Amino acid sequence: MADVFSKEKRSEVISKIKSTDTKFEVEVRKWLFAKGLRFRKNVGDLPGKPDIVLPKYRTAIFIHGCFWHKHENCKYAYIPKTRTEFWVTKIAGNVERDSRNIQSLRDSGWKVIVLWECELKKNFDLQMELLYKSILS
Repeated sequence: MADVFSKEKRSEVISKIKSTDTKFEVEVRKWLFAKGLRFRKNVGDLPGKPDIVLPKYRTAIFIHGCFWHKHENCKYAYIPKTRTEFWVTKIAGNVERDSRNIQSLRDSGWKVIVLWECELKKNFDLQMELLYKSILS
């Protein structure tokens, strides 16, 4: 199946995808702040540049998009029908890098929590309560 956009238009569309301050990152940060938890965001000196870091609790939180980080058994984690080989390689690289970064953080004594986009979409409040319990445990 041919792409519906020209190469230039496709490049423009992809370039507008945000890597920080996504809708769910902002919502999770607001929720944490309302609970009295203070954090840093997108900490570049930690492996993987976690989306949210709670230094007091030595907790790093990643908010993963299901497509970009290949959430297993998720309808949003599909491989596009065009340029399939490129996307398989790209997403596999993301998954491998995520795994290395998470392991590196854990080896350094950090608690790592991964929140998935689809789970936040389904039941944000439940996910936040589980997150809160995980941070405090």
